[in-house]
Amino acid sequence: MATVYDVPADRLIEKIAEYLLENVEEVKPPNWAKFVKTGSHKQRPPDRDDWWYIRCASLLRKLYVKGPIGLSRLRKEYGGRKTGKMRPEHSRRAGGAIIRKALQQLEKAGLVKTISGRGRVLTDEGRSLLDRLAFEVKKKIG
Repeated sequence: MATVYDVPADRLIEKIAEYLLENVEEVKPPNWAKFVKTGSHKQRPPDRDDWWYIRCASLLRKLYVKGPIGLSRLRKEYGGRKTGKMRPEHSRRAGGAIIRKALQQLEKAGLVKTISGRGRVLTDEGRSLLDRLAFEVKKKIG
């Protein structure tokens, strides 16, 4: 049985995003999602229309791989370098509202749960979903 570790991350995230879009009605972008940047280090909003589902899928994979992880560490994971015109670059954290809202939607869907003082972790249902989709991706790529 293939797991998340056995398949390429980009293909798995695309497969999870497709599944979330078609089958999980609790996960949907908020009204403000088409106007917002993902962090202060970005200059423009995301180009893809389905970026919300990609971010939710990526969050599920990160929770699978990194175990209990909190919002602060997730903001570091999704952060980046802010370029300066005449000054050196500095790292910036990603916006917290996007990550927080996505995690709340995934909790409502029953894929994620909160452990007090440690952060968020996948439920058994979420773990089995990712394993099943990883198996499908592994079967498809050979």
